[in-house]
Amino acid sequence: MNADDYETLPTDNVGTHMIAGAIAGIMEHCVMYPLDSVKTRMQSLAATGSDGIGQTFVKMVRQEGILRPIRGMGAMVLGAGPSHAIYFSSYEFLKESFKEMVPSSRYHTLCYGAAGCFSTLLHDGTMNPAEVVKQRMQMVNSPYRSVFSCILNIYRTEGAMAFYRSYTTQLTMNIPFQSIHFMVYEFAQKVTNEQRKYNPAAHMFSGAMAGAVAAAITTPLDVCKTLLNTQQITQAQGLVQGMKLIYRLKGPAGYFRGMQARIMYQMPSTAICWSTYEFFKYILGTTQEIRIMGPTTTVLAEETSHKTIEKPEGYLEKNTYKTRDTSVPRELPSLSGAGLYGSISFNTMQKSEYRQKDSILDIVHT
Repeated sequence: MNADDYETLPTDNVGTHMIAGAIAGIMEHCVMYPLDSVKTRMQSLAATGSDGIGQTFVKMVRQEGILRPIRGMGAMVLGAGPSHAIYFSSYEFLKESFKEMVPSSRYHTLCYGAAGCFSTLLHDGTMNPAEVVKQRMQMVNSPYRSVFSCILNIYRTEGAMAFYRSYTTQLTMNIPFQSIHFMVYEFAQKVTNEQRKYNPAAHMFSGAMAGAVAAAITTPLDVCKTLLNTQQITQAQGLVQGMKLIYRLKGPAGYFRGMQARIMYQMPSTAICWSTYEFFKYILGTTQEIRIMGPTTTVLAEETSHKTIEKPEGYLEKNTYKTRDTSVPRELPSLSGAGLYGSISFNTMQKSEYRQKDSILDIVHT
């Protein structure tokens, strides 16, 4: 399949979008998970000082072991697969639907943003419990040793609603994040990949730019989401209460804790996500033409002077005609038939000048 055929791939193939989206989501979160753990530590109000990304990571490994940065990754695998499958498939469907409703291509950027908003509602409904478990295991002095024990402990002590305590905050953050994300990505694609061919470099660059811009703008909401998920300093029950608590404890600068780590996490994360998604959409969307060819019959000539005439395809046999000396008798193929009373063989000899009296018919009964 040529790259020129990329834009002609079916955009309504839900299965392709779901598979590609699930793989992209798992790749995104697993590859960048250690940096995500660093971001959570830097945003935590329980953390003292203002260590940078490298210092936070080294301290985490030295004090808690080399595997500490990837603890809780299993929750991301369970949550990212189905949530991103729904996320990308709904985005592709809504994007095309909204574009058909508007009269001009000038409004396509708004269509991308609106599709991102609705897709985020479905994505966060699936992803929010996994986010809670992940951040509980990432926080400073986490008492949890496995994903399963963390889920049971939260459910027993705080109830099922604890998994959705930060849902409204998550939506408040992710709706503008994803809207900005998709609009910047589609705009960057117009600049770097105007013909919309499959271009890995353009997909990675556009994804990185989209992630960086969206992450920087929505950092204050992400800090509040971390506070509600971890519940490490005090019990906060909503967005407004969380925002007030951050201001009281850390001041205005508290809203931007971990912004550098968040940008450093989102840039390669969204680049990996988009390039992986576009790659698998390209591969899975490739269709091959299947043609059934009829069997080929080879006709061999006895002499180089033979003239072979073939009938069009579909015929099961081909006739061979050859010139001969008319003075030589011609032998026709022998015919045989089997019946109730035995086998009868016919041997017919015919001269070139056909006359009924010249024919010799021998019948042999066995």
